[in-house]
Amino acid sequence: MRLPRFAKHLRGCELCEKIMPNTKSAKKELRKSVKRQIRNKKIEDNLKNLIKKSRKAIEIKDGSANDLVAQTVKAIDKAAQKGIIKKNTRDRKKSRLQLKLNKARKK
Repeated sequence: MRLPRFAKHLRGCELCEKIMPNTKSAKKELRKSVKRQIRNKKIEDNLKNLIKKSRKAIEIKDGSANDLVAQTVKAIDKAAQKGIIKKNTRDRKKSRLQLKLNKARKK
């Protein structure tokens, strides 16, 4: 299916190819939602990568684990503030990460 002129920058977007709005306001809303989707996905991916790096740093007992965990906690808080993850998810992720760090310090 060929995308209309207003949606050329959204090529490759699965949602846009499945749904084609009729009204002008619906077209704009689709553009906005796709932009939000892309932005949220980037933040989510960055968050997952930070969590993985933090866990790995804790496992290998890296000296920079404290800084990495602090950076990860900050990113988790920002993601929750923007509504990308829920507050209970935020608390659970922070708690588990902090528990791992505390256990590694004791050993």
